[in-house]
Amino acid sequence: MLATAQPVLRRFWYPVIPLSYLDAGPQPFTLLGEPLVIWLDQNGKPAAVYDSCCHRQSKLSRGIVVDGNIRCPYHGWQFAPNGQCVVVPQQPQSPIPESYRVGSYPCEERYGYVWVCLSEAPLDVIPDFSEAHDPNYRIIHAFYEVWNCGGLRLMENAFDHGHHHFVHNGSLGDRLNPVPLPYDDLQETERGIYFESPLYTHNNERLQKSVHISDSSIQLKRQVDWYLPFGMYAQMTLPNGLIHTVVMYATPITDDQTQVVRFYFRNDTEADTPAADAIAFERRVLNEDRAVLEATNYDAPLDLRAEVHISTDKPGMLMRRKLAALLSAHGETEQLRRGIHAFPA
Repeated sequence: MLATAQPVLRRFWYPVIPLSYLDAGPQPFTLLGEPLVIWLDQNGKPAAVYDSCCHRQSKLSRGIVVDGNIRCPYHGWQFAPNGQCVVVPQQPQSPIPESYRVGSYPCEERYGYVWVCLSEAPLDVIPDFSEAHDPNYRIIHAFYEVWNCGGLRLMENAFDHGHHHFVHNGSLGDRLNPVPLPYDDLQETERGIYFESPLYTHNNERLQKSVHISDSSIQLKRQVDWYLPFGMYAQMTLPNGLIHTVVMYATPITDDQTQVVRFYFRNDTEADTPAADAIAFERRVLNEDRAVLEATNYDAPLDLRAEVHISTDKPGMLMRRKLAALLSAHGETEQLRRGIHAFPA
């Protein structure tokens, strides 16, 4: 599926940039192939418009913020957060036509990130994570980086038990024991899928620092949600009572580039576990995932006939069915790279 060629995917919210990045001024971001400029308005709220001036198509992201508006670096035209031009310095006495405007987009701040939807009619809301309102939890902003792979590949990988003992041999898995524990209660939800599953993991030195368990291996309880189209929430409960919740979004920049946004909620403190220790273990694991995923075909097909599957692929298969149903419900057909997928007879 080519994400940029599926209009319905524009109707979801995506985290695009840490809010703190806007302290340095306007920032560019490409979402589903669409160039945006994001900045803070007069009230300190994020705003997002199309990153091209309607006058001579200069990049607005190279401009500055003036009185809460984005000012074009070429002729100094200013655009309000709603995209309307409000200042034309060359014609200070003339009324500004309504046609002097650029596209604007719904924009919100949540969990320390700017979220953008490319449609005025979102199909869903930004998820409300209960930990964000619980004083017993802290938030750790772990990873914000671009991977050269498709968003669906990244999401499927996060739910795939079958790769742990090979891709993560020694860090998370054990190649000598490659049969994973089964998925429990895999079910469809209105927003995506949900399942519960125990996870057996090798407990190396870095993980021990993160979870404060010295056993050579541990089994943890995992409750996981996948949110259409590219969001994940995974709450992991360890034997010592530590709850480590991972939120990850694979925000589609283009079809073959994904902005990885990954943060944690934990019911411990910085004194218990420095954020650097919590991140260090996953740094190795994500590097291993990235090396494999960037070598896959980014255009993951929704049609299940295009690839073969085993039992550990159940979450990914259900993701593909849900995405295919989403496209169908909105009158779309799956768009693929021409000549790439060979369907078995």
